[in-house]
Formats: sequence, structure tokens, C-alpha cells
Amino acid sequence: MIVLYASIPIDPEKREEALALAETLVEESNREEGMIEYRAMTDVEDETVLRFVEQYEDEAAVESHTQTDHYREFAAALPDLLAGEPEVVQFDVDGVSELEL
Repeated sequence: MIVLYASIPIDPEKREEALALAETLVEESNREEGMIEYRAMTDVEDETVLRFVEQYEDEAAVESHTQTDHYREFAAALPDLLAGEPEVVQFDVDGVSELEL
């Protein structure tokens, strides 16, 4: 499994536009083959930071995602929405287990 974690600072004046684009991106991405889960959220300490957690079956699913219309639409709009540099990290995961709380 591959997990991507992105932190994207959004211009406060563009927040609603960014949220609308993110909502479409999440909805469409979760329908993709090879996608385990795709989520977006706002930071509770700074509502202008969008955070994405993306779980893919493999590298082919990641590559396929970057070729979709909904991803390309979001990526094309992103430069006009930014208030800083996005940070994206990738985790290659060998195993997953659920924790008891």
C-alpha cells in the first residue's frame, strides 16, 4: 500500500473555491480502481490549510490517479489558490492493523 499525505496552505480569499474543488476531487477519486481511501480535511488550528490522506493499492494506482480529469482540474487550479508551498510525503506501507481505543 502507498499512502500520500499532503498539506496545502490556501489563500483565505480562495478557501471556498478550494473546498469545492477538493470535494469533487475526493468524490471522484474514491471511485477509482486501486484507490483504498481518499480524504480531505481542514486543519483545526488553521482552517486555510487543507490536508489530504490518500491510500492506494500500489504505484500503478497512484500513476493512474494523476492521469484523471478530476486530478488534473484540481492541479491546474491549485497555483491560483495557494498561500504557500504545499508539502507532500509518501509512505510505502508493508502492513496495516487496526488499534483498539
